[in-house]
Amino acid sequence: MKNTRDARAFWYTAAGRGEIRDLALPGADADEVQVATRFSAISRGTESLVMAGQVPAAEYQRMRAPWQSGDFPFPVKYGYINVGVVESGPEDMLGRDVFCLYPHQTRYVVPTSAVTPLPTDVPAARAVLAANLETAINVVWDAAPAVGDRVAVIGAGVVGCLVAWLVGSIAGCEVELIDINTDRKRIAQALDVSFATPTTAQTEADLVIHTSGNPQGLETALEIAAFEARIVEASWYGSQPVSVPLGGAFHSRRLQLVSSQVGHVASTQRTRWDHERRLKLALALLQNARLDILISGESHFDELPDVLPRLAGLATDSTQALASATLCHRIRYS
Repeated sequence: MKNTRDARAFWYTAAGRGEIRDLALPGADADEVQVATRFSAISRGTESLVMAGQVPAAEYQRMRAPWQSGDFPFPVKYGYINVGVVESGPEDMLGRDVFCLYPHQTRYVVPTSAVTPLPTDVPAARAVLAANLETAINVVWDAAPAVGDRVAVIGAGVVGCLVAWLVGSIAGCEVELIDINTDRKRIAQALDVSFATPTTAQTEADLVIHTSGNPQGLETALEIAAFEARIVEASWYGSQPVSVPLGGAFHSRRLQLVSSQVGHVASTQRTRWDHERRLKLALALLQNARLDILISGESHFDELPDVLPRLAGLATDSTQALASATLCHRIRYS
């Protein structure tokens, strides 16, 4: 008979509210691992929409996280950024730090195939960026920047910053990271790309990638795109209606507007890449210590019922300043 151990998990229970619940954890079978979480992280854009109850009913199934419990809108245990250490399982996995697409929970049991060991030179505290970097990789694949392109990335959140960093490594590419928050200029400098606000952004961009999650950012994209340029929309708006000004230069400039979403590997790569290979690439790229600048804060797991509503702007004491200052918010478990 399996042993059981206690665990605790964070659940979204209503708009703007969540709670930590206890559960009995079954022991691991021969083809499973038990993981003690070291860090998780809040995917602020998606989890803010989940906490606000703004996942469209038509997307309930497509938006399910791999190890989600419950159903949208509430109550639901949701999340997909988890780094922990293997407590029990195959001998060659014991004591290894692993990444898993698991919600905020102190420990859990999953098939061994559901966890990916961290490279030895990637610290567990930085590995919480893996899911966002995997998204950024997919966005860049969908965008297909070319050598020498002038590339504008609108939205200096975690995904936008990672996209700018990736594209900035392509020979000859001139990358401008655009955000209304001028404090993000130091982030751009650390990632070795240029910075601008929407009013100072360069025009005639060969490629525009929008990641801000704000419809005004998409308007900016349409304004600065060059003739026959591609605009890649990587934002997800949930149930928020979006008005796009297509009556201006959109048609006369023959602009292309395409979507990017991490759930499917980019079509250009799909015959050779799968989710596992893409995640391993993201983890390998996290050996770069400059990416630590994208982790803007940290809280303890016990603080999640207070922290998540504040980051989502749904708590009574929330301020726009808090939300605008947050990039990746890491959760520690010890």
